[in-house]
Parts: sequence; C-alpha cells; structure tokens
Amino acid sequence: MKRILVSVSTIVALFLPVLASADTWKIDPDHSNVGFKVRHLMVSNVKGSFEKHAGTVVIDDRDIAKSRVEVTIDTASINTNVRKRDDHLRSPDFLDVAKYPSMTFVSRKVVRVGGDRLQVTGDLTLHGITREVVLDVEGLTGESRDPMGNIRRGASASTRINRKDYGLTWNKALETGGVAVGEEIAISLEIELIKAK
Repeated sequence: MKRILVSVSTIVALFLPVLASADTWKIDPDHSNVGFKVRHLMVSNVKGSFEKHAGTVVIDDRDIAKSRVEVTIDTASINTNVRKRDDHLRSPDFLDVAKYPSMTFVSRKVVRVGGDRLQVTGDLTLHGITREVVLDVEGLTGESRDPMGNIRRGASASTRINRKDYGLTWNKALETGGVAVGEEIAISLEIELIKAK
C-alpha cells in the first residue's frame, strides 16, 4: 500500500508544474478595445468599436497550443460616434441586433509563430453565421501587478473579414462608380487581461 501511495504522490508532484502553468484570465472591458474600420464611399475609412464585450483566455506558457480563447460581444454596443449611422448598423440592413444580440469567437488552435507573436484560429459567429478566422496576435506581455494587487497581461490582435461572408450584404451603388460601404472589415483588438482568482 505504501508503494502505491508513494507512486501516486510522485506522479502528482511531477505533473503539478504542468498543471500550474495554465492560468485563466478575464478580459478587462475598461482597458480593452474591440475596434474595426471599413471603407466609406471608396475614399476613406470609418472607424468604430463595440463598447460591451466579455471573455475568458486560458494561457499555457509551457505549451501555448493548450491555450484557448472565448469572447462574446454585444452587437448593440456598436459605436462609430454618429448616432444615425449606428442606428442603421443595428438595423436588419446590417447587424440586426434584435435578432442577433451578440457575436462570439471561440478558438480552436493556438500556435506560436515567432517571439511574442501568435496565431489564434477559431470560429467567429456573426449574424447567425459561423466562419473560421485567424487572429494575428502580438505583444503578449509578461505578468504585471497593478496597485490593487491584480495580476495583468496584455496583447494586440488583428484580422480581416468579408462582411458578405456573414450575410451582411446591404450596399448602395454610387453615381461615380463603386459602392457606399466596403466589403472588407479590418478588426483590431487591444486586450488587457486580469488573472482570475
């Protein structure tokens, strides 16, 4: 019996460092930004953001492939600083927030591509449609303690999607050629994380 107990305790001791290397983090919405930009009238970019979002990130520094991300974004919280435009973006012409109140991202694969750069592949569900996207992540920081004793980390991420892939097809032809709203949307994320207690 003693041998079995010693063996079990030895195995647990060996695996404890591995188990301890994966930490759970919560996205701090007050210090994070979910932004986007899209071409307007073929001449300039309009920028906006989603003000309400929440998410959990599990980071395994020993084996980054075991890390994972889950994020939910409130589509009605879209803000381009123009009320009329935001109301149109919330309407059935675009996000249809009454029918689709949130969008989600759930990772399926995390790989390190050099230094502090990662690629996070996952499923983005928007407007009732799920497509694979790849987030290019850079600047994953080490841990830092804030004045309140919370442990924090941060990172930036970006990707591009075609809105038509998600059924967001509304547009208006221009007399000079082209369309009112571009199809490609550039997404940029500035994320600050707080270690879960």
